[in-house]
Amino acid sequence: MSSPILPGATLGVLGGGQLGRMFCMSARNMGYRTVVLDPDLKSPAAEVADHHLQASYTDSEALAEMASMCDVITTEFENVPAESLKFLSSHKPVHPSAEAVAIARHRIQEKDYARDSGLNPAPYAVIRSENDFDDAIAITGLPGIIKTTTMGYDGKGQQVINDKAQLESAFNDLGRVECVLERKMDLALEISVLLARNTQGEVACYPPAENEHVNGVLHKSIVPARVDEAVAEKARQQAIGLADKINYVGVLAVEFFITTDNQLIFNEMAPRPHNSGHYTMDAAVVSQFEQQVRVICGLTPGEARLTSPVVMINLLGDLWPVNWQACLADTALKLHLYGKHEARPGRKMGHFNLLSTDVDKAISAADKVFKSL
Repeated sequence: MSSPILPGATLGVLGGGQLGRMFCMSARNMGYRTVVLDPDLKSPAAEVADHHLQASYTDSEALAEMASMCDVITTEFENVPAESLKFLSSHKPVHPSAEAVAIARHRIQEKDYARDSGLNPAPYAVIRSENDFDDAIAITGLPGIIKTTTMGYDGKGQQVINDKAQLESAFNDLGRVECVLERKMDLALEISVLLARNTQGEVACYPPAENEHVNGVLHKSIVPARVDEAVAEKARQQAIGLADKINYVGVLAVEFFITTDNQLIFNEMAPRPHNSGHYTMDAAVVSQFEQQVRVICGLTPGEARLTSPVVMINLLGDLWPVNWQACLADTALKLHLYGKHEARPGRKMGHFNLLSTDVDKAISAADKVFKSL
């Protein structure tokens, strides 16, 4: 990119979910126009974008129209067809690149790249048929976790297995598609590192978030994470090294496990803003969505400094109808709803950020609000 793309330009986003919505809102605040391509008439991002192309992600006419309308294009999820990204990139800048998204969406490729970048994934092996079971178990040991190599998220597409019989059953349950078997580690906690990297290789890296999951879905992010500073810095440097390795441009989230013996284990990466980064909307100098706008436009990343201890809690459809009065009674709470028209169990409908003077107070206050709902 020879020169920055400045306010007044039009930014395109593939995908109309909540991440696209919050990207469009940040872009609008900064003076940009936005175009969303998504097949859903009532997608959350389409409601706030300047223009909605209601079409599938493989619709050639819609893709051509998006390319003609936009100065730069990004994505809010990694399962966009690679052919669509390649078509768009032949006409306009696309960040992150189709190659980077392809690595992040495939669990074997992302683990290989992480390992080659000096990170430490749990022992893993590829399973394509029953013939791979014995060799895979020999590499990973048991218990393990079998995961589909693509399309898994929020705990979907994976199962814990304790013996070969369970492995066979799980492989059948997952549709006998290509999978990866990973060793199940003894974990103390999970963290994620969020960074933004521009076309010039400039990086802004946020402090790690400590994450708690319920039924495979992120429930709570605590920032700053309650980890040793040396471990936190190691995680930040490894995430930056991984982004440099794949020449990444955009916002990238890298998830790590910390084992009971204090090992830092690479889990996975997401080539987009991340649920665990929603705290940045209220407790960082520059949010992850403003960062996304900045870096895809070739601008210098904004400051990623934390301005307040914070706890983010997801609001799923299970809670509906919500006691909003109780939710908003805490004056240090910031509520974000995604504009989804139907609440379903497990569906992410919104989140809140609870700010406080220290992290323990933030946790206590956030837990109190959530219980009141």
